[in-house]
Amino acid sequence: MAIRVYDSLTRQTRPLEPRVPGRVSIYTCGVTPYDQSHLGHARPAVVWDAIRRHLMRRGYFVTFVQNFTDIDDKLIRRAAELGRSVDDVARQFIMEYERLMDQLSVMPPDFAPRVTDNIESIVAYIQKLVEQGGAYAAEGSVYFRVRNDPEYGKLSGRRLDEMLEGVRVDVEPEKEYPGDFALWKAAQPEEPAWPSPWGAGRPGWHIECSAMSQRYLGDAFDMHGGGMDLLFPHHENERAQSRAYLGHEAVNVWIHSGLITRGGVKMSKSLKNGIAMEQLLERYAGHVLRTYLLSVHYRHPLDFEEQNLDSWQTALERIYRLWQDVQEAPAAGTLVAADWAASLVHFEERFLAAMDDDFNTAKAFAEVFDMVTATYRGINAGHAEMAKGLARRNLLAADQILRFLPDRTEFGDDRLAEVLLARRNQARKDKNFALADVLRDTLVEAGYEVLDGADGTRIRRLGQ
Repeated sequence: MAIRVYDSLTRQTRPLEPRVPGRVSIYTCGVTPYDQSHLGHARPAVVWDAIRRHLMRRGYFVTFVQNFTDIDDKLIRRAAELGRSVDDVARQFIMEYERLMDQLSVMPPDFAPRVTDNIESIVAYIQKLVEQGGAYAAEGSVYFRVRNDPEYGKLSGRRLDEMLEGVRVDVEPEKEYPGDFALWKAAQPEEPAWPSPWGAGRPGWHIECSAMSQRYLGDAFDMHGGGMDLLFPHHENERAQSRAYLGHEAVNVWIHSGLITRGGVKMSKSLKNGIAMEQLLERYAGHVLRTYLLSVHYRHPLDFEEQNLDSWQTALERIYRLWQDVQEAPAAGTLVAADWAASLVHFEERFLAAMDDDFNTAKAFAEVFDMVTATYRGINAGHAEMAKGLARRNLLAADQILRFLPDRTEFGDDRLAEVLLARRNQARKDKNFALADVLRDTLVEAGYEVLDGADGTRIRRLGQ
């Protein structure tokens, strides 16, 4: 079954068709590091980690980019409040964010660019837009001409005359049109600034992602992600910039995750209704929080209530108890003809099919819980060895993506490597050498030596 993905632009679910066979390139919008990270920041990170792991499980070589917006109005105000430099504040909260992501078993991105490290690329990007007539300079700032883009509003589903009510639409007298947005902001007293052809200043909010995605992923890439709150204006403006700059669409599929809410209201630092991750991780293990965020489909909102988190933790204990029972189980013995046995044998197939269906982690977890029930049915029917052996295999397979087991140091990465190895051996048999090369590169980057021989391929972890 092909992986199917919901595209926010076309509002349709369609097959994933990577631009380069065997490879998937992804850009997601990261945080503005001006304060502690809260649960709303964690959800898109965890969602994309599960997506990334599933793509790897299916044999794709994934390049994943997630930026940090380390220059922004909020950061500037926060630094002034604290009496510190903007760079100092940004570094502090970037380090905190990375530490928290590690506790949630989120793999680091392949590239984590900061805006302030990419000023030269951003200036060059803006300059080309000005030269092409898609943007104009005015009093030291540069603005994008939104009325030049006939598709402006298609991503967010808004009409141009409605958009002036949107957030972060600056009303400036020097603009040709009130809806034009800033690509470059003229320097203000005591604010960080960089040189440009239009005078000292700093990038606007939206231009950073267009410039950095092109720098790290090229003129076209497969997936662009972020929270639903970024549809407008951020992603709408980003799409318009990239289309004007490139002359074509940069993104194959736009993917947006639902928001974390409290009482139906978006969780955010500005509304002061966020729950700091640091606070939650003092009371709940990282794998509990991670999987709670995956317990509903990524496109659906998740209304946070601590009692719901407690209930989820209780549900996970069924999986943990089974894992403790089967950790030392041998490979499954003789199979028997029974419904519960068929459920265990075909678990991974159903689990992966759920993830193939627009990364449906909620359905994938339902398969895990059903598998736990089937295992105990087998044990109670007198087939403990077979049931436990299959359950151990199934738990390891599901944990590669969902990461729900509390201690993975002994099995997680090696199990995934074994799966990639099997895929590579099959690709070689099928004479699909391009895919075989991609899988070999993935294994090498993960720290394995790949040894090809007449009897197939073996792997060995480097340093062992």
